[in-house]
This record gives sequence, structure tokens and C-alpha cells, in this order.
Amino acid sequence: MTEPRRELPPGYQQQLDQGYSFGSVQTFGQRPLLTEVSQLDEWRPDVAVIGAPFDLGTTNRPGASFGPRALRSSAYESGTYHLGLGLDIFDHIEVVDYGDALCPSGQVDRSLANIRARVHEVASRGIVPFVMGGDHTITWPSATAVADVYGHGKVGMVHFDAHADTAHSIDGNLAGHGTPMRRLIESGAVPGPNFVQVGLRSYWPGEEVWDWMAEQGMRWHLMDEIWERGFKAVMDDAVAEALEATDLLYISIDIDSLDPAFAPGTGTPEPGGLTSADLMRMVRHLATHHRVVAMDVVEVAPAYDHAEDRKSTRLNSSHGYISYAVFCLKK
Repeated sequence: MTEPRRELPPGYQQQLDQGYSFGSVQTFGQRPLLTEVSQLDEWRPDVAVIGAPFDLGTTNRPGASFGPRALRSSAYESGTYHLGLGLDIFDHIEVVDYGDALCPSGQVDRSLANIRARVHEVASRGIVPFVMGGDHTITWPSATAVADVYGHGKVGMVHFDAHADTAHSIDGNLAGHGTPMRRLIESGAVPGPNFVQVGLRSYWPGEEVWDWMAEQGMRWHLMDEIWERGFKAVMDDAVAEALEATDLLYISIDIDSLDPAFAPGTGTPEPGGLTSADLMRMVRHLATHHRVVAMDVVEVAPAYDHAEDRKSTRLNSSHGYISYAVFCLKK
């Protein structure tokens, strides 16, 4: 096999280097921007970042379609050397930015099809897709694309969220940010026993939906359990449950799984959530036990993020999530 082709013209690299300070070129972590499938084949990265700027499934405050842009642009060159792991993230794994899936205004079906196709282009090449939403609807096409590659029923999901997102429909709409996990289970892409949910709280959904979830064999850990038993004990159980079903893992992180004190910039904030430190440790722990084949971070709505706190809680956390999610592939 020939060596990967990973060369950039000096001028291109110079523009990337300036991006942190001046925004000349905005890519995730100032990584190279690839736009063609042929470039993926030549570059052969470990991870490809994909934007999914879609929020037509939102039921409360819109704005998550601006999440990918915010995650790309709001960095003050915080560095890429990870103190805990003792390595430079981008020496350890090769990451590229594969741009955004086209999400035309008002066109739900076309947008979701485009997200599924773009994620498939990445996953089918053995590259880990790291998808930045967008509202949580995008997990339906994204995880389906991953299941298309590895086999329906072969991929497990650990889902961090304040809400279960397993409603049959929202106002008659099957494609909304409160329904993606139900669509994945009903299609067989990710069966109920392969689902582990962490951080659930608030007043939704109702009892009928919880009964349906139990019938599907889903497992979940409410914030009340985390409070009573401690995060470490719950984390150990969640990892063990994820291991029961499959060795392949998709991690889906709704930013509202975090307490609004850490992540105010989201459409449906719920008090009493996870801390940033606990979420980071959970993702890292999962990655050391699983083969992580895909991941998404959704529901970042920067317009509601006062004082631009996303610089510390979103972008830098996402850098860490990438390193954790593929750490097990490169040890």
C-alpha cells in the first residue's frame, strides 16, 4: 500500500496557521479542509469532522444550525498537547475537516439524505466521522449511515442527553430532535438493547414512552441515580452495559446533557445536569473499552451562549472528545 498523501502548499498552511487569530480560514482545529471523496482516499485520515447545520427539527429555541460554524471559529489557539494523555492530539491522530453536508433551507428530507450520504462517504473508508450538529435530528441519518457500513444491529450507542429523544412523533413530525433514537430503533439500525443513555432528567417524555423504551430493552441512567450512587459507579455500569451488546460504538452527545452552568448555549437547557469534567472522563473511559466508529456533538446554539462561553466549554471539549474517541484505535 502506498503512503498517504498529506501535503499542503506553503501558502495554504500559512493561511491555516493564521486562522486561530484572524479567521482567514476557519476549519475545525485549523485542520486541512478536504472537499472531495478522492481527497479522503489520498489523505487517509483517522478522523473526518463533518458539519451538519440543520435545525429544522427544533421544537424550542432554534439556532443549532450555527453550531458547526461556532465550533470551528471560536478558538484562541489553546494548544493541542494533551496533558493527561501526554501527547499531541494531532500527532497521535490525523484529523481533517470534511466541510458541511448541504442542508438547504426548509428541505428536511433532502438535508437528512445529504447528511447520511456525507457520513457514509467517511465511514465507508474506515475513517471515524465526528459530526457537529445541528439539532439532534441529525443523529438519525448519521448513525444510520454508520450502521449501513458496519451492519444494522452491529453498532451500539451511548447517548448523553437531558432527554431520551424516543418520542414517536413531535406535533405529528417523525423527523424531529425528540425522535431520532426511536427512528434508529424502529429501523433496526441500532436496536434497543444496544442503547445506553446517561444524564436523563426533566419532565419529558411521558410514561407511555418510558414503557416503550423498556419493551425495547433500552438501558438508562437518570441524573438522580448519578446523584445517589456517584458518577464513577454509574459510569462503570454504563460501560459494562455498552460492552454487552457490541464492540462497535457510536457516541452521541447532546450538549444539554451538561448543566446549563457549563453549557447555556442550547435550545432546551435543563438544570441539574452533568459537569464538563465528568462528561470528558466518561467519553475517555468509553473509548478505552470500545472501538469507537463514530461520534456526534449536537444542539450547540451559540446565540444563547452568553459571554461566548463556548470558547471554553464547547470547542476545547470537542478537541478532547476527538482524541478520546479514537485513542483506543491508536494505542
